[in-house]
Amino acid sequence: MKATWNGATLAESDDTIVIENNHYFPESSIEKSYFKQSDMHSTCPWKGEASYYSVFVDGQENKDAAWYYPEPKDAAKEIKDYVAFWKGVKIG
Repeated sequence: MKATWNGATLAESDDTIVIENNHYFPESSIEKSYFKQSDMHSTCPWKGEASYYSVFVDGQENKDAAWYYPEPKDAAKEIKDYVAFWKGVKIG
């Protein structure tokens, strides 16, 4: 699977985990130069608290376009160190 936005490959892996129709990519598969930590957080009742990255490609920002669970609850422990995308990031 590949995550792309604005012509750039943000992540690529054969080892994604699909939860709630979202592909979670191993953190080791993301191109870190495109990511900047965001102040955004949200909470999922069964996964825990999510943290976000904003994505920057060719001077364009996609705010809070990627999320991850630094300390997921036990029900979602398999997605620790995995990153998922939304906000126009194409997965395929």
